[in-house]
Amino acid sequence: MEKALNRVNSLWISRKAREEFSSIGEDITSLSSAVEEKAKWIFNKLKGKEQKPLPDLLRDYGLPSGIFPRNIICYEFDERKAKLIVYMPSVCEVSFKDSSVVRYATRVKATLMRGKLTGIEGMKTKLLVWVKVSSISVESYRSDKICFTAGVNKTRLKDAYEIPRDSIRVEEF
Repeated sequence: MEKALNRVNSLWISRKAREEFSSIGEDITSLSSAVEEKAKWIFNKLKGKEQKPLPDLLRDYGLPSGIFPRNIICYEFDERKAKLIVYMPSVCEVSFKDSSVVRYATRVKATLMRGKLTGIEGMKTKLLVWVKVSSISVESYRSDKICFTAGVNKTRLKDAYEIPRDSIRVEEF
């Protein structure tokens, strides 16, 4: 009996150790990609490419400036292709003043056009369950509504997204 218990204990301990090593490997991978992206951002700054703050860029395109949290690392925007990539220090989520919750991956990709963000990858919102956000749009510049497409269209008040908010770190996207 004692031999069997020792065998079960050793299997349990080795499984736990594998899980921990796997977790450490994932942390190192996400940290190294964040460092790489920060280095790109610094390199662009040194080359003289002055980038406006992300809230200003969103406002210029007719979107509320608070769609993304305050704690982004950096972003890349290719005007020719309209491709926007936003980098976060970790997977995080933000609760907005209208009680909606949005979760962000460490990298969010989208196409930024006048009044809309389409083809979004790396963003979810909580409806009854977590649902992938595929686009965000504002009908007109003066509209007080913003539409999140996450399987279904969910219209929310735009003023809840006017100011970038702090995010909290979460374990999974």
